[in-house]
Amino acid sequence: PAISDPLCAATDRVETAPGFDHLLRSHRAAWERLWREAAVDVPGEPGRILRLHLFHLLQTLSPHTADLDVGVPARGLHGEAYRGHVFWDELFVLPYLNVHFPEVSRALLHYRHRRLGRACAAAGAIGRRGAMYPWQSGSDGREETQRLHLNPRSGRWLPDHSHLQRHVGSAVAYNVWRYCEASGDAEFLHTTGAEMLLQIACFWADSATWDERLGRHRILGVMGPDEYHDAYPDADRPGLDDNAYTNVTAAWVLGRALEMLRTLPEPRRRELVERAGLDSAELEQWEEISRTLYVPFHDGVISQFEGYGELAELDWAGYRRRYGDIRRLDRILEAEGDSVNRYKASKQADVLMLGYLFSPGELVSLFSRLGHHLDEELWQRTLDHYLDRTSHGSTLSGLVHGWVLARCRRSEAWTYVQEALRGDVADLQGGTTGEGIHLGAMAGTLDLVQRGLPGLETREGALWLDPAPLPELSSYGFALRYQGHWGVGLRLEHGRMEITVPLSDRSPIDVRLVDRAVRVRPGETCHVVLPE
Repeated sequence: PAISDPLCAATDRVETAPGFDHLLRSHRAAWERLWREAAVDVPGEPGRILRLHLFHLLQTLSPHTADLDVGVPARGLHGEAYRGHVFWDELFVLPYLNVHFPEVSRALLHYRHRRLGRACAAAGAIGRRGAMYPWQSGSDGREETQRLHLNPRSGRWLPDHSHLQRHVGSAVAYNVWRYCEASGDAEFLHTTGAEMLLQIACFWADSATWDERLGRHRILGVMGPDEYHDAYPDADRPGLDDNAYTNVTAAWVLGRALEMLRTLPEPRRRELVERAGLDSAELEQWEEISRTLYVPFHDGVISQFEGYGELAELDWAGYRRRYGDIRRLDRILEAEGDSVNRYKASKQADVLMLGYLFSPGELVSLFSRLGHHLDEELWQRTLDHYLDRTSHGSTLSGLVHGWVLARCRRSEAWTYVQEALRGDVADLQGGTTGEGIHLGAMAGTLDLVQRGLPGLETREGALWLDPAPLPELSSYGFALRYQGHWGVGLRLEHGRMEITVPLSDRSPIDVRLVDRAVRVRPGETCHVVLPE
């Protein structure tokens, strides 16, 4: 059968695993349907790797798990690393599921909602209101992050402060909003989603402190996604101030929560506000905080955090000559008696994560709301700054860099896209794949083809497309589900895009491109010639 050929070709090693043959036979019909609905059509070696990634994603998360209380384990079902914990990897998984299996996305968001009480208790334990989702969690949603970790280079056990990554809540809120945009699930947004969004926004509002000197609100004592920096050099306490990624996404969450409240039916709005103990004065303060959160800059670029510009420069060429692979630069420096906290060096550039989450237009609008003019020149300088200072010690780093570069510098993107594709196939992190695959990076590569290259967004009641084909991936196609339409087909080839909406009794789909808007009715196919 057609399904077994690409599946087995992509999983020739996995096929020999005990029980795999029985699994494939007993669930053949289900696998065929899942594969048909979720597959991406990409030729050559990239296509084979993407099919392998799809296999691992569907083995971990599929409609078969939608009725179970299942989160997104960072290493899927394939190893002991991270002890099966849930981090923020759903941020890279749900965008793909939203337009293929929205029922799975909804179930994963319900998983987070069931642990909302625990998140509120965690916030209360540090004297904050709202919900603080943990960096690592297990079955009951409590914080499970280790407090010590081993550096195998030095043999020393070191303090682990990664529980200070408060940005997980923003990831949950982002997924709530994007799921509802893609699915049109207003019922979820007005009920479960609204409860999570409101409590996460409440936490950020209560975490912001006013700085009279700056005339800005600040968020102090956190860690960003980068993880290399957990404190200032020689500081006696962990944490960093005004991490740009954390502050900008917090401002976005506050803005979306206020927008959600404005659109709710009045009885539901009143119920939520009363339950959260909010009043009109506090909601006005949310509006102010969403416009005044501090974003640090240095040397004409966005700073990773306040004080980043004062750190020392690292001799990157020297360390590469001495060590070759410096992905885990933090371990190398600690073994030398030094600390990565002293340097402008990133495991993954979390400032550039903003370009992964938000389209160029959204990012410009978000910075404008915060009182900053973000133009192409500033973003390009920021991109160059962090490209030169990132060791890619995370499998997500190549994915994010490839994504951002595909939107603005296509000739440089392919190197990072290849890194993302080969992360587990070639075990680029040096032994970590044996402890379990990296599910977020795998799903992210599928999403790169589905959403990144065609510039696909689902917002304002329309399907937005801004194709940015790479020469190495200039021909591809896939089908998606969008607001009740099953099997909407998109294919890009030779400077043309084909959009097909299957016959149904649903409403037409509004499609927005850079230079035009088209409406495609069920049963129609639209051919668009793309600008050079």
